[in-house]
Amino acid sequence: MSDISSLIRSCDEWITPELLKVFDQSDSSDITVKAAMYSLMAGGKRIRPLMMKMTLEMIGKPGIEPDVRYYAATLEMIHTYSLIHDDLPAMDNDDLRRGKPTCHKAFGEGFAVLAGDLLLNSACERLLKTAMEKPEYSYASYMMAKLAGIDGMIGGQSIDLASEDKKISLDLLVELQDKKTGALIRSAIVTPYYLANKTTAVSASDDAVLALLLKLSSHIGLIFQIKDDILDVTSSAEVLGKNVGKDERDEKSTFVTLLGFDEAVSRLNLEAEGAMEVLRQLGDIGYNTSDYEVLIDYLVNRDK
Repeated sequence: MSDISSLIRSCDEWITPELLKVFDQSDSSDITVKAAMYSLMAGGKRIRPLMMKMTLEMIGKPGIEPDVRYYAATLEMIHTYSLIHDDLPAMDNDDLRRGKPTCHKAFGEGFAVLAGDLLLNSACERLLKTAMEKPEYSYASYMMAKLAGIDGMIGGQSIDLASEDKKISLDLLVELQDKKTGALIRSAIVTPYYLANKTTAVSASDDAVLALLLKLSSHIGLIFQIKDDILDVTSSAEVLGKNVGKDERDEKSTFVTLLGFDEAVSRLNLEAEGAMEVLRQLGDIGYNTSDYEVLIDYLVNRDK
C-alpha cells in the first residue's frame, strides 16, 4: 500500500508536464497568461488530478492514460479559475492562497478576473477539441463542463453568496457544499470511468459501478469540506497556506457553526465510514481500492 506522500508526489510528476503546456509558448509573455500560470502552478496537493489517476489505476485501463491526464489538467484549470475568482474582494476577499499572495494581490483585480476567465475558457476549448477529435469522449467533456456550471460548482457558489450573513439549514449547507466543493470531486472520480467506457449517456441506476463511484464522490466531497471548516477553527495561516478564522469573520454558516465542533467531527467520521463502505463494495467486485483508502485517511486527518 502506498503512503499519501508518495501518491501526491507521483501525481505531481504525472500532471505537471501537462499543466505546463496548456498555453502556447507564443502567448507566454502576455500578462493574463502569466497571471493564470502563476495560480495554476502555485502548488497545492493536486487532489483532483490524484483522484483521476487513482480511478484510472483502479479500473485498470492504462491505454487511456494520456487522455485521463489531459482531462485531469483541464479539471485543474477549472478548479484554479474558481479559486482565483473566489479569492477576489467581491467574493471571499482573501489575500493568501497556498502560502502565496492571491492572484489579484500579485497582478491586480482586473488581471485576476481575466486570468480566471482565461483558464475557464481554455478548459472549455480543450474539452471541445477532444470531443471533436474523439466523439466517444463527448459525454465526458459535457459532464465536466456541466459539473462546473449552475448544476455544480457555480450553483454552489451562488447559494454561498446568497447565504452570506444568514444562518441556513443543514440541508441547504449540504446542498451548497455538494455543489461548490463536491461537484469537481465528482468530476474527478467519474471522468476516467466515462472515458474508459466511451460513455454516451448513462444513468447510475443502470450501472452499479458508476453508482458506487458517485456515492464515493459524495462522501469525499463532504469529508473535504467538513475538514476545511474544522481547520478554519483549529489551524493557522502558516500551516494551512491561507487565512484562517474567515468563517467567523464573515459570519458564514459552516458545519462547525451549525453543528458545533464535536458534532462536526462526528459527521466527518460518519462520512469517512460511508466512503470506506463504498470502497469495500468496490473491492468485493474486484477493484483494488487501497490507494483510495490511503487518501480518505489523509483527508480525515490532514492538518492543512
